[in-house]
Amino acid sequence: MPSSADNESPAEVPAERTRIPLRKFVYAALVVLYAIPVALFALTTAGLGPMAKTAVVICGVLALATAYYLIFNYRPNPLTERKLRNFYAIKRGYNSFLIILFLLMITFFGVGELLVNSRALLVKYEGKLYMPVFGAFHPGNDFGLDYNNETNYRELKRGFEAAGEGNWVVMPIVPYNPYENDYRQREDGKQINHPAPPSFSEKHFLGTDNTARDIFARLFYGFRTAMIFALLFLACIYLIGIAVGCAMGYFGGKFDLIVQRLVEIWSNIPFLYIVIIVASILRPTFGILLGIFVVFSWTNMTYYMRTATYREKERDYTAAARVLGASTPRIIFTHIMPNTISTIVTFMPFTIVGAISSLTALDFLGFGVPPPTPSWGELLKRGLDNLNSPWIVTSAFGGLVIVLILITFIGEAIREAFDPKKFTTYE
Repeated sequence: MPSSADNESPAEVPAERTRIPLRKFVYAALVVLYAIPVALFALTTAGLGPMAKTAVVICGVLALATAYYLIFNYRPNPLTERKLRNFYAIKRGYNSFLIILFLLMITFFGVGELLVNSRALLVKYEGKLYMPVFGAFHPGNDFGLDYNNETNYRELKRGFEAAGEGNWVVMPIVPYNPYENDYRQREDGKQINHPAPPSFSEKHFLGTDNTARDIFARLFYGFRTAMIFALLFLACIYLIGIAVGCAMGYFGGKFDLIVQRLVEIWSNIPFLYIVIIVASILRPTFGILLGIFVVFSWTNMTYYMRTATYREKERDYTAAARVLGASTPRIIFTHIMPNTISTIVTFMPFTIVGAISSLTALDFLGFGVPPPTPSWGELLKRGLDNLNSPWIVTSAFGGLVIVLILITFIGEAIREAFDPKKFTTYE
């Protein structure tokens, strides 16, 4: 006879809770910690109006929501996950990616000002705390000085230390901004001759140029200028090039023939001459330069996307989607474009390298961003004009080479990891 134990229902096994890896919490904490100083900088900057501050808040909320989705909810398909694992395994490219990501985080708005800035991080004066780096303009009168201009916080710090009254100033690691001229005397009373070599006592870690501007600050914010330009350039030419290339490859026929001839004609217009002509008529601003770059550089991406779309639209899955009644936008965006992601992603790092190199070359020739905007090309030009001060050209050239090498390593790793021959076999 069966025992009573046999008749008992088996004990219910509690459902295993999904454990979120610790590294995802670390990523989320880093995103939040990065967003706080960026938001403080944007919302407390006097030059931003209400609409701009509202836009910053909206973009910040969207960025945090996107980060939350990517960190906790995003699950790539097995093929993409395999490609990502392959990218992680290529240590040279992956470590280069982490270094570039770290540089972007510390140089972009909000965080960079905490490290390289002539404004103080904190000021304690007569029992009150001030945050000039994130606050409004503070004249010298606010801290007991005899002028109405913006406070020189380096001198204020020395004055507080000499007075010994309990007031203090906390300065960034590099207490200079990229625009100011440091013509002050040294602490021993001697005048500093510029260009001045690197000096840790004066906090000029890479020296100064012939106009007494700190080279580290110019290099630091020049990296920000170059990366913002390169990323905006990348987004614009990819948006135009992918749209035109997909349309040419998908519709084909006369549309493809006509548009391809127009693209070939447009791509043969001499880019450098156009920049020189525009610079002779208008003062080349950041936006004008970006517009010229985009207008004459989007054609290259169309060739790759046209070829990839031609190939993918002949696959069986595209024909099946068309038979099932899928619309043209659905076929392009849902079926074709995800399968051309290798083409899109592979060229991204090399496009960034080309944008940085082109902007640096134009700045060096005098047709780039207007002075006194910090740029690497302008630093290279000053270094060439002052070869007896080798720290100028060495700093600019060294920074440029290191960044371009790191991005190139990323591109090589992506190209190897996303190589379709490693994961796809066509029969």
